[in-house]
Amino acid sequence: MPSPIPDRRFLLRATSLLGLTAMASGCAARIDPAASGLRLPSFFRAANAEPVPDAMRWPDASWWQGFNAPQLDQLMQAAMAGNLDLAAAAARLRQADAEVRISGAALLPTVDGDIQAARSRSSNRNLGSSASANNSFGTGLSASYELDFWGRNRAILDSARSSATAARYAIGVTALSTQSSVATALFNVLGAQEQLEIQRGNLEVAERNLSILRQRVAVGTATGLDVAQQETVVAQQRAAIPPLQQTAEQNSFALGTLTGVAPGEIDIRAVRLDSLVVPVIEPGLPSEVLARRPDVQQAEANLAAANANVAAARAALFPTIALTGSGGLQSLALDTLLRPGATVYSLAAGLTAPIFDGGALRAQVEQFSARQAELLADYRRTILAALQDTETSLSALRRTTEALQLQRVRAEAAQRAYAIADAQLQAGTVDLLTVLSVQSSLFTARNAVAQAQTDRLQAAAALFTALGGGWTYVPPASAPFAEAAPAAVGRMSPPR
Repeated sequence: MPSPIPDRRFLLRATSLLGLTAMASGCAARIDPAASGLRLPSFFRAANAEPVPDAMRWPDASWWQGFNAPQLDQLMQAAMAGNLDLAAAAARLRQADAEVRISGAALLPTVDGDIQAARSRSSNRNLGSSASANNSFGTGLSASYELDFWGRNRAILDSARSSATAARYAIGVTALSTQSSVATALFNVLGAQEQLEIQRGNLEVAERNLSILRQRVAVGTATGLDVAQQETVVAQQRAAIPPLQQTAEQNSFALGTLTGVAPGEIDIRAVRLDSLVVPVIEPGLPSEVLARRPDVQQAEANLAAANANVAAARAALFPTIALTGSGGLQSLALDTLLRPGATVYSLAAGLTAPIFDGGALRAQVEQFSARQAELLADYRRTILAALQDTETSLSALRRTTEALQLQRVRAEAAQRAYAIADAQLQAGTVDLLTVLSVQSSLFTARNAVAQAQTDRLQAAAALFTALGGGWTYVPPASAPFAEAAPAAVGRMSPPR
């Protein structure tokens, strides 16, 4: 009776072929590191020379709470929960994680099982007798495995991992962009509402002066020209109201889209800009900022994926080695299927080498190499853009703070001048041109203060996002072939 155990010599040959897998790592294609080659500055030129006490520490995932604006807190929470761009980015991350599992499966054997049952009947040339019928039964397993001798499949897996990492950082990029847009839109609404209140006050002052002039015309102490000039001022102040209303409405509608609701469902309550607080911010070192910014880390991950793709394309130029095996039971009768004599098996090894493909494989290497060069340039540009963004935001916050202080001094002086001119106008000791000039200066100064306050708030929000905003790294799902996730908030290793 034949033994169900395969021939020992055949098993030794198969084992020697499987032993080639231990050599695969030594022959794997080398993947270049994702390095930018840029030299980073040691400090930000626009930052404070001395440390600022009580400055906000990084990272802070709820940086917007420092503005003391409850409406901003509510809008940020709604945007992080309902923003559709974030939902799409999360879906892309799930796709990337699935691609990692798909790529990792190529490093493992594939095993298939089958069960067969058949009955066949042949024709009979003798018309007086019946044809013979046969039964057959079988069950078996088949397996195949490709030796990753040159590291092609491993490089493809590394590329998929890097792409999944980039997808995680893409969520951070989208989150920071959304947060910046929410803060900017809200500050635009609040600024427009405050300017609208100021403008209505300006209109009230202009209308009061017009009433005084009309009374003087009645008694002969003013002319029709004086009244016409003041009517022009009144019309100018009234015409400035609709644009401010439009700004408030448009930004309110934008907040609806950012939070995932229909435009018009967001109602912003007017608050004094003076009640908002601009937190004190310490940027830290440039290397720390770049480590916090998800766009820089995303560009680095994309470059790492491109480097792995180049290695995989080079490995595809070499032969592939595959092992296949199958085994099972076959019998003509079901009751003898489990007997040792029904055992069948086969083992095989094969090598496939590209001979002629019209240059497609080498062109693929050139294609991925060009893509690698493109993403290296993108990585460098992203680093420089991040540094520029931070320097610009630091400078903007400092200059808007200075401008606000100067505009307040200007407004106080204009208010004193107008009080004097108004008293003299009622006493009839000043000409109308002087009053109109002082009145116009007051109106302009009031609006400039509100605009400077809005600019300062927006500059602070822009600086928070330029510094990385305290974005929290999204850990990968625990699955086969998933990379290890950093436990800290953000990725605290500077770009290379």
